[in-house]
Amino acid sequence: MEKIGVLMTTPMSNYLEQELAARFTLFKLWTQSCKNKFFQENSSAIRAVVGDTKCGADAELIDSLPTLEIVASYSVGLDKIDLDKCKDKAVRVTNTPDVLTDDVADLAVGLVLAVLRRVCEFDEFVKSGKWKNGHFELGSKFSGKSVGIVGLGRIGTAIAKRVEAFGCPISYHSRSEKSHANYKYYTNIIDLASNCQILIVACSLTEETHHIVNRKVIDALGPSGILINIGRGAHIDEPELVSALLEGRLAGAGLDVYENEPEVPEQMLGLNNVVLLPHVGSDTEETSKAMADLVIENLVAHFSNKPLLTPVI
Repeated sequence: MEKIGVLMTTPMSNYLEQELAARFTLFKLWTQSCKNKFFQENSSAIRAVVGDTKCGADAELIDSLPTLEIVASYSVGLDKIDLDKCKDKAVRVTNTPDVLTDDVADLAVGLVLAVLRRVCEFDEFVKSGKWKNGHFELGSKFSGKSVGIVGLGRIGTAIAKRVEAFGCPISYHSRSEKSHANYKYYTNIIDLASNCQILIVACSLTEETHHIVNRKVIDALGPSGILINIGRGAHIDEPELVSALLEGRLAGAGLDVYENEPEVPEQMLGLNNVVLLPHVGSDTEETSKAMADLVIENLVAHFSNKPLLTPVI
């Protein structure tokens, strides 16, 4: 398959890059100084695109590749792929579900603990030598607090199972009630936020869930509430979140994703009640390799005329 052209849209994983290069003719879009010239010279050779949550495959990219057959996402998310365009062009789409579920769920719980127990503040308190000279403000317990989860898919369900161990009452909001779930279901997110102390966003990003957490939701969560986002940055109206934190209308937040990554609202950088991570929900060595292997296996299956392991389209 070394003559089959595969386009990586952005840096993702050194291991993935090496494995793609070993099996296919690999093109790296981010290294091209003149993309128009690059596509003129190579578009007909590219039969696959590998993208992620930063740069997937929009309509313009798909239209520029006349022999494109498959888009493989190095992520469970599909919001950076124009699925309608792929359907129109009969381009297959795959992603990497399941392999990252545990890591993201683990991190969600870690963010809750970090915010409530002020882990980052206390780390700095010790390392800076302040412990020798003064007292520290107390954090808040996690166990027993009511938790609301936005989106009860694979990741949301995995988060709920972990939260159960802390003795937390769990409720959720999603497009429909889940028959397998024994948690309280709310038909709208405002009611969910009004009835929980910790709100965790774990849904997929669609037109309907864009800014699903707005001022009304934040105010419903209230000045004692904690907001955690391990979904997508655009789930939250960021300016409204910033103002709520600055005005004390929200107690704290733990974020792994942002609207304009890698840009983070500057006003949040100095807030002690906010824990900020650089979109590392699934970035462990084990999961990164497993995701890369799944991308490779899907591409090999496609070009060998075998069923895809994780087909989307």
